[in-house]
Amino acid sequence: MSANKSVPGASAPTRPLPVPGTGGNQYVPYAERRGNESIVYFTRRLSAEGLREAYARVAARIAGRVAVKLHTGEQHGPNIIPRSWVRKLMETDLPGATIVETNTYYEGDRFTTEQHRETLRVNGWTFCPVDIMDEEGTVLLPVRGGKWFEEMSMGGHLTRYDSLVVLTHFKGHTQGGFGGSGKNIGIGCADGRVGKAWIHTTPGQDDQWDIAREEFMERMTESAKAVTDYFAPHITFVNVMRNMSVSCDCEGLGAEPVVTPDVGILSSTDILAVDQACVDLVYAMTEAEHHDLVERIESRHGLRQLSYMKELGMGNDRYVLIDLDNGGRRITAAEAVKGLKPFVRKDEE
Repeated sequence: MSANKSVPGASAPTRPLPVPGTGGNQYVPYAERRGNESIVYFTRRLSAEGLREAYARVAARIAGRVAVKLHTGEQHGPNIIPRSWVRKLMETDLPGATIVETNTYYEGDRFTTEQHRETLRVNGWTFCPVDIMDEEGTVLLPVRGGKWFEEMSMGGHLTRYDSLVVLTHFKGHTQGGFGGSGKNIGIGCADGRVGKAWIHTTPGQDDQWDIAREEFMERMTESAKAVTDYFAPHITFVNVMRNMSVSCDCEGLGAEPVVTPDVGILSSTDILAVDQACVDLVYAMTEAEHHDLVERIESRHGLRQLSYMKELGMGNDRYVLIDLDNGGRRITAAEAVKGLKPFVRKDEE
């Protein structure tokens, strides 16, 4: 039985119910942040080779049985990371690794394991093993220092692995404002029936999406913390800033058209630093370039993901951004997004 204090079957509360934080719609400029800096690597090369180089810089602690947490998307989803890039990475740099996913909380093409496997086939994720981690049940992982949860229900197969590569398509998100590494594991490792319900739904509500804004960000982040704590230090993060619709890949063909320019690929061993850097690159764009994505982030109060990660001690919101395309020199977010080209959809490379 979960020890969570606000879900069905939970033990009786031992303290007052938590109160969500604030400020999820307020961007904090870099100069106003305090604390240590982590390393974030950046390349503009949106290609299999760019992905491989970004990963290589943060791969030192990945060993043993390796899981790759990837959003494989709804059927025919147009914005997911190209399969050919992932195939090259896994065959060359991660031989023997397994893509891991969980079933969805909503009814769709990945709601049941049978539906999910058909969607994997349709979308071409057939070149390596794919483990639907909640196919045979769940496992509870502790949430250390959380205020909403003491445990989170995850896909039961998660604990079969020694290391986790979090390979994320960075984009907008209908509920979260944006989807980075935190969302990829916070929602994506929670099982489809129990864990995702704890994050999304107040018990007894008819609306399965009633938890929103700061409370949703905090619940999702606590789930992500359970995953990072379990694998640390054998976990690393790669975010691909390409085809950044304001919609998540879970919306498939229904995703809003992409209007934000493609940027590049970022990687770090610090989950907060890599998600913060992606958000900073979005904010460093021109108003015309970032208007839709910023509106989505702020209207959902998605920036609470970042401030809560920092409160939970999950990483640093300050970082050294290393330009892999120019000799490894330190650059600013503004330099990273200088001269972006308007978005043009390309077929899978």
